[in-house]
Amino acid sequence: MGKRAEALELAVLGLLHDAPLHGYELRKRVNSLLGWGRAFSYGTLYPTLKAMVRHNYLAEDEPVDTLSPVPHRSGRRGRIAYRLTPEGKERFAELLSQTGPSAWDDEHFGVHFAFFGRADADTRMRILIGRRSRLQEKLDQFRSALSRTRERLDAYTLELQRHGLESVEREVKWLDDLISAEQRSIGRPQGAMPTPGAGEPPAPPTGIEGENGR
Repeated sequence: MGKRAEALELAVLGLLHDAPLHGYELRKRVNSLLGWGRAFSYGTLYPTLKAMVRHNYLAEDEPVDTLSPVPHRSGRRGRIAYRLTPEGKERFAELLSQTGPSAWDDEHFGVHFAFFGRADADTRMRILIGRRSRLQEKLDQFRSALSRTRERLDAYTLELQRHGLESVEREVKWLDDLISAEQRSIGRPQGAMPTPGAGEPPAPPTGIEGENGR
């Protein structure tokens, strides 16, 4: 299963955790959750829903028309509502607890973050630290490449590069603030981080100062 499909599966399971949803409403909420840049058509979502039904993560509830015992003459089926099964709740908990590199990347981080309220404190912290580590690496590469090519770029390309650099810097600062807030909420001393597991990043510098003294 690709990263995009895994992100979609986590989004569906999380959105159905509290109550069943019809496919149309579910698609709207998935698109809202994942952002305008990754909108899913129902033609994309439908095969995922069917696969999750086959794996017994979801159940389909056929609509019941209590006002008319006669089937619709058009032959069209009413809207199906999807609900989470016990297996689906276990699968959601399993996906939500994953804290390795895949949880830090662009495809997964936003979905994990949307359901942070259901994750435990150490899971949240590990993902936040991992995301910050990933972005810091990206930032260092970005700066290095820009310093080598700055003189060869025209004004507009340079401005676009600067915009991208500032966007990553803002997210790093945002992550610094979130990590500090998590530390305060769980009473963990500043700079004391969860012990990294296999494939996990080292903790950021004590005090979460950020790069270049920020």
